[in-house]
Amino acid sequence: MRRQQAVKACVVGAIAAVFGCGLVAAQAQDLKKYESNNKNFWLNPPPDWFLGDENAEQKGLAPNPGQPLPSSQADLEKMLANVKLPAGFKITVWAQGVPQARQMALGSKGTMFVGTFDKGTVHAIVDQGGKKVVKPFITGLRMPTGVAFHDNALYVIDIDKLYKYDNPEANLDKAPAGKVVYDDFPPYVPHGWKYLVPDGKGWFFIPVGVPCNICLPPTSTAQYRRVNPADGTAELVALGQRNSVGGAVDPRTGDLWFSENARDWMSDDMPSDKLNHVSRMGEHFGYPYCHQGDTPDPKFAMGHKCSEFTAPVVKLGAHVAPLGMKFYTGDQFPAEYKNGIFIAEHGSWNRHKKSGYRIAFIAVGPDGKNPKETVFAQGGFLDGEKIVGRPADLLQAADGSLLVADDHAGAIYQISYSK
Repeated sequence: MRRQQAVKACVVGAIAAVFGCGLVAAQAQDLKKYESNNKNFWLNPPPDWFLGDENAEQKGLAPNPGQPLPSSQADLEKMLANVKLPAGFKITVWAQGVPQARQMALGSKGTMFVGTFDKGTVHAIVDQGGKKVVKPFITGLRMPTGVAFHDNALYVIDIDKLYKYDNPEANLDKAPAGKVVYDDFPPYVPHGWKYLVPDGKGWFFIPVGVPCNICLPPTSTAQYRRVNPADGTAELVALGQRNSVGGAVDPRTGDLWFSENARDWMSDDMPSDKLNHVSRMGEHFGYPYCHQGDTPDPKFAMGHKCSEFTAPVVKLGAHVAPLGMKFYTGDQFPAEYKNGIFIAEHGSWNRHKKSGYRIAFIAVGPDGKNPKETVFAQGGFLDGEKIVGRPADLLQAADGSLLVADDHAGAIYQISYSK
């Protein structure tokens, strides 16, 4: 029986058919593999935890090492000259020298606050005589990727804590003391970085990612919560999301929509990342049982059918890594963009030919039906297969233009329109 199983394993897959069983067996022995379905892994993950499900087809792929230093003005302008936009739109440098620029939030006095990934810093950007001046404002945190401004307070989401900084624009040379207003989050770093999604009523939708690529998620992960920073009240909104680093509330309905990064190590082209719409409390979006709404996981489906779960509104493409997203409510852009969704696609790593590295636009009704996806900005963020920029967040400015944070080039761009 064992011999029969070995022979069967040998002939499965194109690699075995072409190269023979001996090579496949040797490759399999070299693949990265971790058992992530235990608490010790979650609390003490290896530094390369994201490589733990490596397959033969994608062996050797790895995330881009670290973040480069912010690009020079000349480098940025050269890159932006190659960004393709619809007719009438232009893209310019709004601010440079913003290391690891992640989520953005505008203060009531015009200060731009910007989160970072692993630098532990929130930067403040102010206009001084027409020049954008960038300065570290809050330091010493873990991964303060997400920021939001509400009722004269700056909120910062770290791995396991939501902080409130009252009246931050009173003195931009010294941040006020931060107050922890919610801390019922898992402490581990893997997929622990978060963005804040204001609900328009003083609460925040906050994602809690899973500490693995694919696993049975620990309780209190793979979900979206709605948190009231005034008293620490929280409620469960959605389940079955792997890793969301971006969401927005539909101005037409108040519903939460969110981008989701699907699992790695299945193939270059499977499964697709997603745009999801939460239409009722407690919806389950499939992880880890079903991917992209129609593909059971080969190991973790465990008898579940994809029809049990909420399908995505849009399949965005494999490994495009959608992050920040915004509904456009301004008047500067043409009417067809009103109430549509812009999504910053950070770009792939678990793929031989890169995908993403662009801004997508989704025109869709409030019921989530009849979505139409188009590419809004692309071309300059990749130079062939070399990464030169990575869109990480989007923010609508007061004049109706669109601001774009780039955590790779360390800059913020402005996309404007004129006839």
